[in-house]
Amino acid sequence: MIGFLRGLLVAKSAPSLLLDVNGVGYEVEAPMATFYKLPEIGREVHLYTHLVVREDAQLLFGFSNQDERALFRSLIKVNGVGARLALTLLSGLSVDEFHRCVQNHDTAALVRLPGIGKKTAERLIIEMRDRLPASDVSGASVTPGFVAGEPMPVQEAVSALIALGYKNQDAHRMVNKVAAQGKSSEEIIRAALQAAR
Repeated sequence: MIGFLRGLLVAKSAPSLLLDVNGVGYEVEAPMATFYKLPEIGREVHLYTHLVVREDAQLLFGFSNQDERALFRSLIKVNGVGARLALTLLSGLSVDEFHRCVQNHDTAALVRLPGIGKKTAERLIIEMRDRLPASDVSGASVTPGFVAGEPMPVQEAVSALIALGYKNQDAHRMVNKVAAQGKSSEEIIRAALQAAR
């Protein structure tokens, strides 16, 4: 898996861009939120990436931050939402705006985006409700699985459990049962998985 790319921006034509990484040209597709943050051609750029492998193509998607990539990865797990539709969602709404749509059951905002009908909007809200990150007191989103004020090993353990397929709430519950001061994230993960058996 290609986790990120750092290289010179050679060309950009929404939603595609071309990066020169040590003499290798990578074609990357990015949502408009990322596109707006790109520097001028010839400047260095750093993108978090997600590789989609299909029978007929290998597609590389790039994001300006890990929150966008995490939301993209959650979206493509929703039935009926592919990479292209996820890219459309991230182009039309910021990560925080999408979270607010789901939390407020705002299908109208989602339906305004191209390719999203009422049924798809409703499915997104239902399926994404458990996958959304927790919010801190101010309402700002926190990286998926993270809760403001949690120690880093706890946050890393929760993220790892979510990556293994556990729901956000279940991952927090499992980790809270076994987390103790001074434990590393690996120790917390191992203990949480053993306790779940």
